[in-house]
Amino acid sequence: MAADKKNKSKAKVKVGKDSQPGFAIEKLYLKDVSVEVPNSPEIFTSRDTPKVSVELSNETKPLADDFFEVSLQLTITSKINDQTAFVVDLVQAGIFAITNIPDEGLETVLSITCPNILFPYAREAIANFTVKAGFNPVQLQPINFEALYMQEKQKKDAKKS
Repeated sequence: MAADKKNKSKAKVKVGKDSQPGFAIEKLYLKDVSVEVPNSPEIFTSRDTPKVSVELSNETKPLADDFFEVSLQLTITSKINDQTAFVVDLVQAGIFAITNIPDEGLETVLSITCPNILFPYAREAIANFTVKAGFNPVQLQPINFEALYMQEKQKKDAKKS
């Protein structure tokens, strides 16, 4: 009976590192920033409540050997009445190593996961730059990048039809 147990071998399946999906943040950086206060110093005397608008876009650029640069561009414009109080233009970027992810999953990672990682850094930078420009910090609300991705995908699918 002991001999039977010794002779039974368990099949081991080795999964090499080359076939495992991989995701790593290589570098996060502020690629570009511009802060403008075109109507200073007069704008600082106004006591009216500013209206803030946010424009958002992201861009993906493939680099060599499973590396991708993903950039999140935000433009924050604040107006008091008809005058521009400030404009903050910011590009937060990152280099991501992504391996062994099928093409259909790769687009999702680049459009949802990477912007979700970049957004808190962009949000912090915008708050800091608005304070340095002499205004109260702009605290951006969280953004649902999955919903944005699904909307864009539906628009593309509708155009194809």
